[in-house]
Amino acid sequence: MAPTSLSKCAAEFIGTFTLVFVGAGTVCLSAIPGTHNLLSIAIAFGLTVAAMICAIGHISGAHINPAVTFALLITKKIEPPLAIGYIIAQLAGATFAAFVLKDMFAPGIWDAKHLGTTIPDHGFTPMATFYLETILTFFLVFVIFGSAVDKRGANTICALAIGGTVTLDILLGGPLTGASMNPARTFGPALMSGTWTAHWAYWAGPLLGAALAALSYTHFIGKSE
Repeated sequence: MAPTSLSKCAAEFIGTFTLVFVGAGTVCLSAIPGTHNLLSIAIAFGLTVAAMICAIGHISGAHINPAVTFALLITKKIEPPLAIGYIIAQLAGATFAAFVLKDMFAPGIWDAKHLGTTIPDHGFTPMATFYLETILTFFLVFVIFGSAVDKRGANTICALAIGGTVTLDILLGGPLTGASMNPARTFGPALMSGTWTAHWAYWAGPLLGAALAALSYTHFIGKSE
Protein backbone atom coordinates (compact mmCIF):
# COMPACT_ATOMS: atom_id res chain seq x y z
CA MET A 1 0.00 0.00 0.00
CA ALA A 2 1.50 3.35 -1.06
CA PRO A 3 2.00 5.98 1.66
CA THR A 4 -0.58 8.77 1.70
CA SER A 5 0.31 12.45 1.61
CA LEU A 6 -0.60 12.66 5.29
CA SER A 7 1.68 9.78 6.25
CA LYS A 8 4.51 11.30 4.22
CA CYS A 9 4.12 14.66 5.97
CA ALA A 10 3.92 12.90 9.34
CA ALA A 11 7.17 11.11 8.54
CA GLU A 12 8.80 14.44 7.68
CA PHE A 13 7.56 15.93 10.96
CA ILE A 14 8.99 13.04 12.99
CA GLY A 15 12.24 12.96 11.04
CA THR A 16 12.89 16.68 11.44
CA PHE A 17 11.85 16.58 15.09
CA THR A 18 14.41 13.83 15.67
CA LEU A 19 17.14 15.71 13.84
CA VAL A 20 16.69 18.90 15.86
CA PHE A 21 16.04 17.14 19.17
CA VAL A 22 19.21 15.06 18.94
CA GLY A 23 21.40 17.52 17.05
CA ALA A 24 20.48 20.80 18.73
CA GLY A 25 20.20 18.92 22.03
CA THR A 26 23.80 17.77 21.67
CA VAL A 27 24.84 21.36 20.95
CA CYS A 28 23.07 22.49 24.14
CA LEU A 29 24.81 19.80 26.18
CA SER A 30 28.18 21.03 24.94
CA ALA A 31 27.69 23.94 27.35
CA ILE A 32 28.43 21.44 30.14
CA PRO A 33 32.24 21.14 30.48
CA GLY A 34 33.61 17.72 29.58
CA THR A 35 30.58 16.54 27.61
CA HIS A 36 30.30 17.12 23.85
CA ASN A 37 32.74 18.67 21.39
CA LEU A 38 32.63 19.45 17.67
CA LEU A 39 33.31 15.85 16.66
CA SER A 40 30.53 14.42 18.81
CA ILE A 41 28.08 17.08 17.57
CA ALA A 42 28.98 16.28 13.95
CA ILE A 43 28.55 12.56 14.57
CA ALA A 44 25.22 13.11 16.35
CA PHE A 45 23.81 15.00 13.37
CA GLY A 46 25.25 12.58 10.82
CA LEU A 47 24.00 9.45 12.58
CA THR A 48 20.55 10.98 13.07
CA VAL A 49 20.27 11.77 9.37
CA ALA A 50 21.41 8.25 8.46
CA ALA A 51 18.97 6.68 10.91
CA MET A 52 16.03 8.73 9.62
CA ILE A 53 16.85 7.85 6.01
CA CYS A 54 16.65 4.18 6.98
CA ALA A 55 13.48 4.69 9.02
CA ILE A 56 11.37 6.91 6.76
CA GLY A 57 13.18 6.99 3.42
CA HIS A 58 10.70 4.51 1.96
CA ILE A 59 7.79 6.60 3.24
CA SER A 60 8.61 10.22 2.41
CA GLY A 61 12.13 10.12 1.00
CA ALA A 62 13.44 11.47 4.33
CA HIS A 63 14.02 15.02 3.12
CA ILE A 64 13.87 16.43 6.70
CA ASN A 65 15.16 19.67 5.19
CA PRO A 66 13.31 22.38 3.21
CA ALA A 67 16.39 22.85 1.02
CA VAL A 68 16.25 19.20 -0.05
CA THR A 69 12.53 19.46 -0.75
CA PHE A 70 13.17 22.63 -2.78
CA ALA A 71 15.87 20.86 -4.80
CA LEU A 72 13.49 18.03 -5.65
CA LEU A 73 10.71 20.49 -6.43
CA ILE A 74 12.70 22.47 -9.01
CA THR A 75 13.81 19.21 -10.68
CA LYS A 76 10.16 18.05 -10.81
CA LYS A 77 10.66 15.06 -8.55
CA ILE A 78 7.93 16.16 -6.12
CA GLU A 79 4.62 17.91 -6.80
CA PRO A 80 4.23 21.49 -5.46
CA PRO A 81 1.31 20.75 -3.04
CA LEU A 82 3.21 17.88 -1.42
CA ALA A 83 6.41 19.97 -1.29
CA ILE A 84 4.54 22.69 0.59
CA GLY A 85 3.17 20.08 2.99
CA TYR A 86 6.67 18.72 3.55
CA ILE A 87 8.13 22.14 4.34
CA ILE A 88 5.32 22.96 6.78
CA ALA A 89 5.82 19.59 8.50
CA GLN A 90 9.60 20.12 8.66
CA LEU A 91 9.30 23.57 10.20
CA ALA A 92 6.69 22.31 12.67
CA GLY A 93 8.81 19.32 13.65
CA ALA A 94 11.89 21.49 14.18
CA THR A 95 9.93 24.03 16.23
CA PHE A 96 8.34 21.38 18.43
CA ALA A 97 11.72 19.77 19.06
CA ALA A 98 13.16 23.13 20.08
CA PHE A 99 10.16 23.72 22.36
CA VAL A 100 10.75 20.38 24.08
CA LEU A 101 14.47 21.09 24.50
CA LYS A 102 13.75 24.50 25.99
CA ASP A 103 11.22 23.02 28.40
CA MET A 104 13.49 20.10 29.31
CA PHE A 105 16.86 21.78 29.86
CA ALA A 106 17.70 24.28 32.59
CA PRO A 107 17.98 27.83 31.22
CA GLY A 108 21.68 27.91 32.01
CA ILE A 109 22.26 25.03 29.59
CA TRP A 110 20.14 25.96 26.59
CA ASP A 111 20.65 29.72 26.86
CA ALA A 112 24.44 29.39 26.72
CA LYS A 113 24.12 27.84 23.27
CA HIS A 114 21.02 29.77 22.14
CA LEU A 115 19.11 26.47 22.16
CA GLY A 116 21.43 25.13 19.47
CA THR A 117 20.63 27.92 17.02
CA THR A 118 23.18 28.29 14.24
CA ILE A 119 24.83 31.72 14.26
CA PRO A 120 28.03 33.11 12.71
CA ASP A 121 31.13 32.94 14.91
CA HIS A 122 34.88 33.66 14.79
CA GLY A 123 34.40 36.87 12.82
CA PHE A 124 32.21 35.38 10.10
CA THR A 125 29.96 38.03 8.57
CA PRO A 126 26.40 37.36 7.41
CA MET A 127 27.63 37.37 3.80
CA ALA A 128 30.43 34.93 4.58
CA THR A 129 27.84 32.78 6.33
CA PHE A 130 25.70 32.87 3.20
CA TYR A 131 28.66 31.77 1.07
CA LEU A 132 29.66 28.90 3.32
CA GLU A 133 26.10 27.65 3.84
CA THR A 134 25.64 27.68 0.06
CA ILE A 135 28.76 25.58 -0.49
CA LEU A 136 28.09 23.13 2.34
CA THR A 137 24.52 22.57 1.18
CA PHE A 138 25.73 22.11 -2.39
CA PHE A 139 27.93 19.23 -1.17
CA LEU A 140 25.06 17.68 0.76
CA VAL A 141 22.45 17.87 -2.00
CA PHE A 142 24.94 16.77 -4.64
CA VAL A 143 25.57 13.60 -2.61
CA ILE A 144 21.82 13.11 -2.13
CA PHE A 145 21.23 13.25 -5.87
CA GLY A 146 24.18 11.03 -6.64
CA SER A 147 23.53 8.36 -4.04
CA ALA A 148 19.75 8.38 -3.51
CA VAL A 149 17.87 10.20 -6.27
CA ASP A 150 19.85 8.75 -9.20
CA LYS A 151 18.89 5.08 -9.26
CA ARG A 152 22.27 4.24 -10.82
CA GLY A 153 23.97 5.46 -7.65
CA ALA A 154 24.94 3.68 -4.46
CA ASN A 155 21.35 3.52 -3.23
CA THR A 156 21.99 0.73 -0.73
CA ILE A 157 24.47 2.83 1.23
CA CYS A 158 22.93 6.25 0.60
CA ALA A 159 22.14 6.69 4.32
CA LEU A 160 25.84 6.30 5.13
CA ALA A 161 26.89 8.62 2.29
CA ILE A 162 24.41 11.35 3.19
CA GLY A 163 24.92 11.11 6.94
CA GLY A 164 28.67 11.12 6.39
CA THR A 165 28.43 14.28 4.30
CA VAL A 166 26.50 16.01 7.08
CA THR A 167 29.24 14.99 9.51
CA LEU A 168 32.03 16.24 7.25
CA ASP A 169 30.26 19.54 6.58
CA ILE A 170 29.83 20.16 10.31
CA LEU A 171 33.48 19.37 11.01
CA LEU A 172 34.41 22.16 8.58
CA GLY A 173 31.62 24.68 9.04
CA GLY A 174 30.45 24.02 12.58
CA PRO A 175 32.82 26.49 14.30
CA LEU A 176 32.13 29.18 11.68
CA THR A 177 28.40 29.13 10.89
CA GLY A 178 27.06 26.12 12.77
CA ALA A 179 26.86 24.30 9.41
CA SER A 180 23.09 24.29 9.26
CA MET A 181 22.50 23.32 5.60
CA ASN A 182 18.86 23.17 6.67
CA PRO A 183 16.51 26.14 7.17
CA ALA A 184 14.21 24.12 9.46
CA ARG A 185 17.11 23.06 11.68
CA THR A 186 17.94 26.75 12.19
CA PHE A 187 14.37 28.06 12.30
CA GLY A 188 13.04 25.93 15.18
CA PRO A 189 15.75 26.81 17.72
CA ALA A 190 15.82 30.43 16.50
CA LEU A 191 12.08 30.81 17.10
CA MET A 192 12.17 29.25 20.55
CA SER A 193 15.30 31.11 21.69
CA GLY A 194 14.61 34.43 19.96
CA THR A 195 18.00 34.32 18.23
CA TRP A 196 17.77 35.69 14.69
CA THR A 197 21.39 36.65 13.96
CA ALA A 198 21.98 36.51 10.18
CA HIS A 199 18.92 34.30 9.93
CA TRP A 200 18.37 35.18 6.26
CA ALA A 201 21.69 33.52 5.37
CA TYR A 202 20.46 30.19 6.76
CA TRP A 203 17.57 30.27 4.30
CA ALA A 204 19.18 31.89 1.27
CA GLY A 205 22.41 29.89 1.42
CA PRO A 206 20.93 26.39 1.72
CA LEU A 207 18.20 27.08 -0.84
CA LEU A 208 20.72 28.41 -3.38
CA GLY A 209 23.22 25.64 -2.71
CA ALA A 210 20.53 22.98 -3.02
CA ALA A 211 19.27 24.46 -6.29
CA LEU A 212 22.75 24.65 -7.78
CA ALA A 213 23.53 21.07 -6.80
CA ALA A 214 20.22 19.70 -8.08
CA LEU A 215 20.39 21.51 -11.40
CA SER A 216 24.06 20.79 -12.05
CA TYR A 217 23.65 17.10 -11.23
CA THR A 218 20.44 16.72 -13.21
CA HIS A 219 21.54 18.62 -16.32
CA PHE A 220 25.27 17.93 -16.48
CA ILE A 221 26.90 15.47 -14.09
CA GLY A 222 24.22 12.80 -13.88
CA LYS A 223 23.06 12.80 -17.50
CA SER A 224 23.22 9.53 -19.39
CA GLU A 225 24.93 9.44 -22.79
